[in-house]
Amino acid sequence: MQLVIISGRSGSGKSIALQALEDLGYYAIDNLPAMLLGSLVDELRHQTGRTHLAVSIDARNLPSALERLPDLLAELKARNISFHVVYLTTDARILLERYSATRRRHPLTRDSDMTLEEAIAKEEDTLSDVRNLADLTIDTSRLSVHDLRGRITDQVAHRRRDQLTLTVESFGYKRGVPLDADLVFDARCLPNPYWDPALRGLNGRDAEIETFLRGYPIVDAMCRDIHDWLSRWLPAYQNSQRSYITVAIGCTGGQHRSVYLAEQIGRLILDAIDEVHVRHRELSVQYTRSTPAST
Repeated sequence: MQLVIISGRSGSGKSIALQALEDLGYYAIDNLPAMLLGSLVDELRHQTGRTHLAVSIDARNLPSALERLPDLLAELKARNISFHVVYLTTDARILLERYSATRRRHPLTRDSDMTLEEAIAKEEDTLSDVRNLADLTIDTSRLSVHDLRGRITDQVAHRRRDQLTLTVESFGYKRGVPLDADLVFDARCLPNPYWDPALRGLNGRDAEIETFLRGYPIVDAMCRDIHDWLSRWLPAYQNSQRSYITVAIGCTGGQHRSVYLAEQIGRLILDAIDEVHVRHRELSVQYTRSTPAST
């Protein structure tokens, strides 16, 4: 059985993620009481023959049920039931904007006198244990519905069993470090094409920016150092049962240096891993690189 558990902050896109999996043939259940997870797995395995199950377990559960979730997942693991926990998170300021725009009530404000801001902070604290259990964390702060569905499809539904899923992401520090980053490299010390008016409107995927950055040995040195570090340590992460790793590379605006480095690392790291997802947060671009043998 392939079991996916979706959790995360209210307003972060859990329903969209669950619907994406349902469209791909998963039996999907929203707001499942955590205590029923084991029974549901048994029912589907032994009576219906279904092999793909996706459930949403979040702060709408009773607090006592969430507290027991780590033990419930340990029981599933002891029974050799494979599962992945996907946690969706969003910057609190963006959640405030979303709730204000839609005028929806936050689940934790329905039976209390908490403000929306207090409810958002309380929920993050309530779900901290779930987040610590997550195999994959996705920051949906700046993802469109299409982008989120694409990531769920590529990184969850189409993920090969026992394969380490690697994402290399460029970003701009001026808009904050991605909340789902596992490893962060800072490229702001490199020469900046932004200060050349002829290059300012381009990005790190353009030939002119590549030519500019390749003219500086320090850029190639950082690229090689990041590649060598990842090549050395990715097997260790995989051996420790890590299923997902997100490597974030940042520069000031996320347009030039970080994009260039993410492109280069995404290409070079294929000597150590069969497939890598490349994302450019500030450009709203994402795609997958694969070795010829894995395509």
